[in-house]
Amino acid sequence: MTCQDNVVTELRMVGDKPAMVNSFVGFAITSQTLSGNFSMDSFVTTLARLTSLRVLSLVSLGIWGALPDKIHRLSTLEYLDLSSNYLFGSIPPKISTMVKLQTLNLDDNFFNDTIPDWFDSLSNLTILSLRNNQLKGPFPSSIQRVASLTDLILSGNDISGKLPNLDRLSKLNMLDLSENSLDSDLPSMPKGLVMAFLSNNSLSGQIPRQYSQLRQLQHFDMSFNELSGKIPASLLSLPSITYLNLASNMLSGSLPDYLTCGSKLQFVDHAESSCMDAPVKRKHSGGRNTGVLAGVLAGISVIIVLLSFGLVMVHKRYCSRGTPEQHLLPKAEQDKSVTGFSEEILSSARFVSEAAKLGIQGLPACRSFTLEELKEATDNFNNSTILGDGSYGKLYKGILENGTRVAIRCVPSSMKYSMRNLKLRMDLLAKLRHPHLVCLLGHCIDGGGQDDYRVKNVFLVYEYVSNGNFRAHLSEDSPGKVLNWSERLAVLISVAKAIQFLHTGVIPGFFNNRLKANNILLNEHGIAKLSDYGLSIISEASGNCGENGEGPISRQMERLEDDVSSFGFILLESLVGPSVSARRDKLVPNELASCNSQEGRQKSLNPIVLATGSQESLSVVITITNKCICSESWNRPSFEDILWNLQYAVQVQATADGEQFR
Repeated sequence: MTCQDNVVTELRMVGDKPAMVNSFVGFAITSQTLSGNFSMDSFVTTLARLTSLRVLSLVSLGIWGALPDKIHRLSTLEYLDLSSNYLFGSIPPKISTMVKLQTLNLDDNFFNDTIPDWFDSLSNLTILSLRNNQLKGPFPSSIQRVASLTDLILSGNDISGKLPNLDRLSKLNMLDLSENSLDSDLPSMPKGLVMAFLSNNSLSGQIPRQYSQLRQLQHFDMSFNELSGKIPASLLSLPSITYLNLASNMLSGSLPDYLTCGSKLQFVDHAESSCMDAPVKRKHSGGRNTGVLAGVLAGISVIIVLLSFGLVMVHKRYCSRGTPEQHLLPKAEQDKSVTGFSEEILSSARFVSEAAKLGIQGLPACRSFTLEELKEATDNFNNSTILGDGSYGKLYKGILENGTRVAIRCVPSSMKYSMRNLKLRMDLLAKLRHPHLVCLLGHCIDGGGQDDYRVKNVFLVYEYVSNGNFRAHLSEDSPGKVLNWSERLAVLISVAKAIQFLHTGVIPGFFNNRLKANNILLNEHGIAKLSDYGLSIISEASGNCGENGEGPISRQMERLEDDVSSFGFILLESLVGPSVSARRDKLVPNELASCNSQEGRQKSLNPIVLATGSQESLSVVITITNKCICSESWNRPSFEDILWNLQYAVQVQATADGEQFR
């Protein structure tokens, strides 16, 4: 409470009763709202006696009921925040007479009437925030006449219809209309716009060329809509842009081969969804959306079970009938295949339709190299060209005859594959094309002068990624540039998408990818690419098909869980720093649990993460990290869930950055 000249001018209260239910019907709720004797009408009458009150902020107090018209008696108010309570019904029309209002925040309540259209009466209004209510009706046209607006936040409602042009709102910095039912073309925007959230609507048409003039734009999310046409390359080169999400639309065409991106750009997602009938919409608004999220995850689980069942049927069909190829090895040796799949399955491996369109444009075709070409590229595999030596074999740096820099992995083959079988496996590996996978340019199979059944080494030729690995960018002691929290999130999302593709983008999927921070490489633009993926298909042995009742499907499920757990430790390393990798197996649950408190975070988290990450964004990632490294594998999340949580962490971080910007 603030007083001036013996009168109360500011009253700010924050309680511990946030709105945590999905619906509210107007009656007191034990332990969540104030008691049944509370009267909102009498409460406002009492407040109106504070005739000099300029600031009123009553957040999460459990106040409930309809907001009465007499709220306008607080005519001196400049700031009104009643967010995260249990107010319902309509927003009182008399608020339109409170002409001194500069901020009106009614977030996270249960207002369920038509959204008002009298906002142009509030000529001094700069911030209007009505997110996460149940408001319906058309977008209020009066808003485009409130020239003083800097922040317009109407997300998480059921506002429908057309969007008017907003270019007259010359002071607008923040626009959040996500998670509504808007179904118009995209409107023109004010040139000073900094952040725009338009995801999870039904917006259609092409992205206007006018958006290339939004030189102050930093964060732009238009995902999960029905946008069509080509992606304007100029969006990626905007001078201030850091985050651009165009995923799950019906965009077509390809970006130019030589594209100059803005120097601040950290995250881009333009995955197409034109094969889908309608975009799947996700919402997040605290506790009241728990049911929605549970339903979505349940649906995903059902899909995964159905896919698994389908794979079991395919596996049973092919494992039982065999393949009468004269060059195949005896069955006892065939069954040492890492996947247990027959050559018929290997040769018919295919992309899932949606994944087939993802990330393959502009990538060179995979080809066969001769051993002589690779010897020339590496000066006969000179020790000076060795980049590293790991469990998969030595990695060499080389330069091809045309000047292309490459990385060449020499994988010793302990398996007795026939040349045909191994080539089928290499062809399957070559099908893995994704923007966040290190590109496989080709391979060379070294028979060592032996017969067809003896392969000495397999050489895999990859693109050379020049900017070091992820771990080298995670602490102040690292040799590379230290990544801030937003940059770390961009890397994690990129890698999660790559792993999701490996699991579900091709049939059969690739699991057990031995994930670790050292295998995540960054190119000269800071884009993350996963290396050493899928090598188990040519380097590891496993049991016979169907032995002990455990066929390839159960082994794949185990490896999927391995990938989830391994990715959890990458998340943990992103939070804590590289030191955690050395004591991975010694971590006790209490140590990570301490990160749930702000005091614990101060002790455990990396200083750069603490300095650049918002508390809400960190909480989201800490929660999903706990789930990933859970000792009970059946309680670990899917990669769809991991990816969604990481993207939500980016969104709340961007919101926090925008508030800091103001």
